[in-house]
Amino acid sequence: MSDRISVAKTYKLYIGGKFPRSESGRVYPVTDSKGKFLANASHASRKDVRDAVSAARKAFGGWSAATAYNRGQVLYRVAEMLEGRREQFVAEVSASEGVAAKKAQSIVDASIDRWVWYAGWTDKIATVLGAANPVAGPYFSFTVPEPTGVVGVLAPQQSSLLGLVSVLAPVLATGSTAVVVSSADRPLPAITLSEVLATSDLPGGVANILTGRAAELGSWLASHADVNALDPTGAEPSARADLARDAAGTVKRVLTVPDAEPDWTADADMARLRRYLEAKTVWHPLGV
Repeated sequence: MSDRISVAKTYKLYIGGKFPRSESGRVYPVTDSKGKFLANASHASRKDVRDAVSAARKAFGGWSAATAYNRGQVLYRVAEMLEGRREQFVAEVSASEGVAAKKAQSIVDASIDRWVWYAGWTDKIATVLGAANPVAGPYFSFTVPEPTGVVGVLAPQQSSLLGLVSVLAPVLATGSTAVVVSSADRPLPAITLSEVLATSDLPGGVANILTGRAAELGSWLASHADVNALDPTGAEPSARADLARDAAGTVKRVLTVPDAEPDWTADADMARLRRYLEAKTVWHPLGV
């Protein structure tokens, strides 16, 4: 019996809840940590970035207006789907990051737990970060947190799943929407995550995942007038000043991130949640 030739996969982008090919028609090979071919991934273009931002903006109104409890339920459903595809994620993390299966299992488990952690914060953010302000006069004064809008995320280059979850989940938990550029050399966990998002309850356009190079796509996200914030974690440290200048043209928020990737296994905190929220203060006269 002759050896069978396997069918090589060519993965697509995830934009607006659908899986289109890159407008450019470009693809690039994805290999494991030892250089063995795994699949082809779409190489996103500037047009794909614009399409993804448009989808994120269209989805923002409905996602931000949903109740905090509902957003938490939707995100928890994503965690359930992650758990259901745990073995696939373990295999992809092991191949992508060159770690043993046992280490990959701990990374995947931490990623699922991290997603659940952020899902649990959706209906607690207002209580913790909001305030009833003492004022002089016959008024109520409240400060409430509101989502900032569309967030461009350059995902970590080394931590293909745990790092990705750690930068994406807080964006969605606050009620913002996201356009993510995955790790260029380790995109398979991000692609599988996009399949999880597509088959969960998350509305199309809330999270959009592009495969490609942060060095190419980052500046277009930073300069896009309909992007409200940028997380440059996956960009080269030498490129971050240029991204900040590009972002300044549309007065968007740029997160301050360390030069080296942080230890994503460390306990999460509220820092990333705070960065995607705006404070709105409301004054209301007291009734007679």
